[in-house]
Amino acid sequence: MSELTHLDSKGSAHMVNVGDKVETRRVAIASGKISMSPAALTAIRAGDAPKGDVLGTARIAGIMAAKRTGELIPLCHPLGLESVSVEFAFEDAAITATAAASLTGKTGVEMEAMVAVTTALLTIYDMGKAIDKGMVIGDVRLMEKRGGKSGTWKASAE
Repeated sequence: MSELTHLDSKGSAHMVNVGDKVETRRVAIASGKISMSPAALTAIRAGDAPKGDVLGTARIAGIMAAKRTGELIPLCHPLGLESVSVEFAFEDAAITATAAASLTGKTGVEMEAMVAVTTALLTIYDMGKAIDKGMVIGDVRLMEKRGGKSGTWKASAE
């Protein structure tokens, strides 16, 4: 099997050939946060935002985006995901989104989990900006990945 790199022998970008890799169960979990005003947080929590069910819409948007990651991120393989979930948790002045993506395949799903989280947070912003245009999205990161040649990886606690 050739070396797995996004650079060919001439140094040009190309899609990695994963044809010879072994299929394994692969799972990735990512998270991110959107900080906002108390008024925006209260409206979203109560389901009273001007644009309707913010978290329900954000959940669907994140799942849909994960399924299209191969179209959004250059050189990313299009994958037949087996499952994607997006969950939300309320904090004092923020909402944390956590996404999990999984499949049995030849390449990982880290990008799919990251795209799901980012899209869910952007959807919250879009649907809540009538209340708070100053919301801040941040802390998007991979929290855990399992499967593949490199095995399990977990983010260090901060």
